[in-house]
Amino acid sequence: MTDLPGRRPPPTPDSTPTFRERLENLRHLGRLVAQIWRTSRPLTAASIGLRVIAAFQPVAVLYAAKLIVDEVVRLTALEAPGPSILDWWNAGLLEHMLLLLLFEFALVLANDVIMRVTGLVDSILSELHSNQVSVELMAHAAKLDLMHFESAEYQDRLERARRQAAGRNALLSQMFGQAQDILTVATLAAGLFVYAPWLILLLPLSFIPSIWGETRFNTLAYMMSRWRTPERRELEYLRHIGASAETAKEVKLFGLGDYLITRFKSLAHAIYLENRHVTTLRATWGSVFAAIASVAYYAAYAYIVWRTITGEFTLGDLAFLSGSFLRLNGLFQRILLGFTAIAGQSMYLDDLFSFFEIEPTILAPANPSPFPAPITQGIRFEGVGFKYPESENWVVRDLSFTLAAGETLALVGENGAGKTTIVKLLTRLYDPSEGRITVDGVDLKSMTANEIHRHVGVIFQDFIRYSFTARDNIGVGRIEAKDDLARIESAAEQSLADDVIDKLPQGYDQQLGRLFKQGRDLSGGEWQKVAIARAYMRDAELIILDEPTAALDAKAEAEVFARFKGLAAGKTAVIISHRFSTVRMADRILVLDNGAILEAGSHEELLALGGRYAELFELQAAGYR
Repeated sequence: MTDLPGRRPPPTPDSTPTFRERLENLRHLGRLVAQIWRTSRPLTAASIGLRVIAAFQPVAVLYAAKLIVDEVVRLTALEAPGPSILDWWNAGLLEHMLLLLLFEFALVLANDVIMRVTGLVDSILSELHSNQVSVELMAHAAKLDLMHFESAEYQDRLERARRQAAGRNALLSQMFGQAQDILTVATLAAGLFVYAPWLILLLPLSFIPSIWGETRFNTLAYMMSRWRTPERRELEYLRHIGASAETAKEVKLFGLGDYLITRFKSLAHAIYLENRHVTTLRATWGSVFAAIASVAYYAAYAYIVWRTITGEFTLGDLAFLSGSFLRLNGLFQRILLGFTAIAGQSMYLDDLFSFFEIEPTILAPANPSPFPAPITQGIRFEGVGFKYPESENWVVRDLSFTLAAGETLALVGENGAGKTTIVKLLTRLYDPSEGRITVDGVDLKSMTANEIHRHVGVIFQDFIRYSFTARDNIGVGRIEAKDDLARIESAAEQSLADDVIDKLPQGYDQQLGRLFKQGRDLSGGEWQKVAIARAYMRDAELIILDEPTAALDAKAEAEVFARFKGLAAGKTAVIISHRFSTVRMADRILVLDNGAILEAGSHEELLALGGRYAELFELQAAGYR
């Protein structure tokens, strides 16, 4: 987390994207259109077709109004056939006017229907597109490596991508609306050009200043949003820990409420001040540019009025031209401002699509080897060294050992000794920086990560407490068998989770956790039994337990490991634990220190050696005397 709000200066105009970079960002619009088309071809085609029809409606209505005005002028010049409307109708003078009025009414009615249907189509398409983007985002995130999720920079990029996945749907209607406005402008400009070509030259005076201002402020707003991504993630974090079930006890007991609120308000206020500054500048300059546009319009309007007075234009022409120029002025500004807005949005799209361009580094080989099942020889670490990306420090170095088939190996050491890193390498969440790891002589790099994961069962200390049913909480251990209730019940029985589930009102169909209605939360130990059941559910060749019983009492731990011996029978297993009552049941123990093996042997052999293991064991045993 950052220390103080507002500690970083906002971006300056010199640091904003160049014109070339903005043009390059426009390529994302094509990707967005393709993505929308994939979402629903019929709805996309319907939205485009409706807008094409609607594009011709304004000029048709204006021309109908011109014809009506001219017909009114013609009728007023005639001698009245009588005082009543029936006299005019019987004289045959109102039929043409009635047809013109019906024509204009039909145009207006059709436009209303088209607008409502277009809104309906766009609304449905936007929701479908939002779901489509979210699915693609989750699918791509699932392909990426653990290194990405452990990087703060990646977390910023993921946060920006999530925001754009949920917030870019308005761009869909905006892009299609732009195409509709361009068609409307073409028809109106053609009519205006016939009467007074030079009036079109006044239009740039009304919209060019606005375009410049909007381009500048759109870019600045984007840079502000991007610049403050870490702070926005911090706001979300503060909002979460300040009002969540997981943190409520500690927040109350430590009296953290006021501190969290103060920190949140301070950070949020700093971001608010920056946004207010940009918004104020945009509104001020927008008013100036709007005044320029009004001056240009009324200059043109005055010219049209004068030519009407001199008899060069009819009153219908006056209505048509003034209406056309007013529409064109508004449409030109809307189109060009829309283009600047879309260009600005394309910068946000870069946040989304650049995320999709992140490539995994744990690559599948061209001709992958299968995972040896069952393991008959064992797993070998051969001169393995590893350091995390963008770090010069070796976590493990020149690490060599063998885990025999069917052997249970325990890893012991202080925090930071490299125990969890070994698990990450063993499961190919990371590849070694040097050396290699083999299973029955087959290099892990020659297998796909998915193939390895299908044959490995891992339970971490920080396992996920899924807000699913009890059945699904266990079923995720072997997702393809999640509907096999007999297998789920067997896994629960082996992990001692069956007693926990039997006490639930709805048994295996009980919603767990307090996130959703009627959910039942479990104690830490009960959750851990459910998590361990996933390893039994998996029935894997290699079992890895990273502090699996940290939340269990001594009796429950003894029962779990008595069952674990049955699970590990004939299997290859790795246990990480700080409890020597746990690790002593292993066939062999490796004592790690700074990424290297300090001691190795059985519990009895290491005690007899009188080294680090014996020292740590004695310290822990003394705590129970």
